Amino acid sequence: MDPILLIVFLPLLAAIVAGLGNRQLGNVAAKAITTGALFISCALSWPIFISFLTGGAVAYVVPVLMWVQSGSLIFDWALRVDTLTAIMLVVITSVSALVHLYSWGYMSEDPDQPRFFAYLSLFTFAMLMLVTADNLVQMFFGWEGVGLASYLLIGFWFKKPSASAAAIKAFVVNRVGDLGFMLGIFGTFLVFNTVSIPEILARAPGMAGSTIGFLGYRWDTMTILCILLFIGAMGKSAQLGLHTWLPDAMEGPTPVSALIHAATMVTAGVFMVCRLSPMFETSEVAMNMVTYVGAATCLFAATVGTTQWDIKRVIAYSTCSQLGYMFFAAGVGAYNAAMFHLFTHAFFKALLFLGAGSVIHAMHHEQDMRYYGALRKHIPLTFWAMMAGTLAITGVGVYWLHAGFAGFHSKDAILEAAFASGGDAGQTAFWVGVFAALLTSFYSWRLIFLTFYGKPRWAQSEHIQHAMHDGHGHAAHGHDDQAHGHARDDDGTAGYHPHESPLPMLVPLGVLALGAVFAGFVFSHGFLDSAEFWGSSIAYDAQLMHAMHEVPLWVKLSASIVMLLGLATAWFAYIRKPSLPAAFVAQFGILHKFLYNKWYFDELYNFLFVRPAFWLGDKFWKLGDIGLIDRFGPNGAAWAVEQGSRFAKKVQSGYLYSYALVMLLGLTAAISWVMVK
Repeated sequence: MDPILLIVFLPLLAAIVAGLGNRQLGNVAAKAITTGALFISCALSWPIFISFLTGGAVAYVVPVLMWVQSGSLIFDWALRVDTLTAIMLVVITSVSALVHLYSWGYMSEDPDQPRFFAYLSLFTFAMLMLVTADNLVQMFFGWEGVGLASYLLIGFWFKKPSASAAAIKAFVVNRVGDLGFMLGIFGTFLVFNTVSIPEILARAPGMAGSTIGFLGYRWDTMTILCILLFIGAMGKSAQLGLHTWLPDAMEGPTPVSALIHAATMVTAGVFMVCRLSPMFETSEVAMNMVTYVGAATCLFAATVGTTQWDIKRVIAYSTCSQLGYMFFAAGVGAYNAAMFHLFTHAFFKALLFLGAGSVIHAMHHEQDMRYYGALRKHIPLTFWAMMAGTLAITGVGVYWLHAGFAGFHSKDAILEAAFASGGDAGQTAFWVGVFAALLTSFYSWRLIFLTFYGKPRWAQSEHIQHAMHDGHGHAAHGHDDQAHGHARDDDGTAGYHPHESPLPMLVPLGVLALGAVFAGFVFSHGFLDSAEFWGSSIAYDAQLMHAMHEVPLWVKLSASIVMLLGLATAWFAYIRKPSLPAAFVAQFGILHKFLYNKWYFDELYNFLFVRPAFWLGDKFWKLGDIGLIDRFGPNGAAWAVEQGSRFAKKVQSGYLYSYALVMLLGLTAAISWVMVK
């Protein structure tokens, strides 16, 4: 049996067993089955990736079964393995396996653990189906599968109204993007008469310059197809306009945030654009759209991230911003750089989310950074893990030594590619990317300083005070509160002492920290610009790769310079002079309010779409459903029956003489009718 079959279907089998067995199976058995299946898939994925990395493998397809034969629409269910797939396999299975293990500790007191782990494994299967797809319909199957699983996971705590609302919001917003994706698939089949990805990509260059009728006009065929497909990517990967679901999705458990919204699902759009890159290469308009949307998202999310107080929300906007980097890299033709950043980002962003979960666990579910402070002494292992993630996302490294953390290699490659690509779109993306790197450094170090440095501010937290007053301490996670005491300390922390997370949570942090440190070396030394490594899995631009190495020195140093500026600004504002942020807000209140309220996208969409939809639904309900359908349908029939019953009630008196009279009258009428006739 080919290993790819086990890699893809083991998570599905584990999800079925844990989901159907549920509480009858028991917590430990359900967790062991799902986690074990993911670690086996992970162990089988790395050799495939290494074989492509060392040049010892070629792309191949493993057929599973014949799927559809309907006229000219013929395709099988088959698993495609090439360089692009190999990268995604190790990203998905590695992060998912570690998230499964982490959840042993984080979800240890949840009563619905089998259901949670079944959802995690189901999501992983859907994502694996997406990245191994050999045709567009199979890709759409995985695409919708991760959408369904994300809905289930975000709304896992369904009794929590905000979680249910966030799940619905994610589902609805993604359906908007998926409409574009479906139209793109329909249009692609109409043009190429096939949904086979290799056949489409081979014939795409020949369609350059052709036109197609759409909405009553003639348009460039490939431009329309690529824009429709990209709209799908915008929804799934939370690009500006269809991004509003991602921050709210933090209402789900923290492991969900790490798996779905940092490492896998949100990168599906980037993967799809890179997989279909030969199609996008045929349309300059579509490429420019990808570039500008990516750059705008990168800037938007970075500005919002500088003002948020919720630790998970800061990291969520960071994810949105980093996805913008990946998209504008793809937009300028550097698909290999986009995939490089996807690979490194998966490790350090999953690390940051899981590290944030460890902090939240230590702070009795408090997520507001204003009530943190001085935690590095209490949770040192979590602190160093978060430091590794922060050093990676901010791109710390030394150019002359060609050494640095993961983000140093991948983010620099994207900025150099954008500058080297030339043109207005590339230059715009470069300068936006540099400014976003400055903001990334600022909000990332702001998170570190507010959380781990300064004075403890725990006594102000309602969560902590509630725990102290109830005398339960960390009862939610099964810890003995007497070990921490309740006496008020000199630092005003009400006797609350944060504690380090259990081993199942710390081990994934340690492994991901290694990824945050060393993941950049995987591609940085020869593989990024190796045409042999990438093969035919993407549209490889050798000239752009050569031009990247020829950019001026100041371009290569720009990311490191702004990283230092962001670090210095955050240190001065939150360590050296803590009163400065409040003074800035007082001086620039309108700007801060605009950024804090996320550019008012939610309010705008509520005004343009939500309220009119509710108004229209209310009218259809009251006038159409109640006033028309119910009135002349069920209610009308019920009224007729009621009136008939009242008449029958008068006739059916129950007295024998009344019935005899009626019979006599009837008999007389019958005889009279016969005689007259």
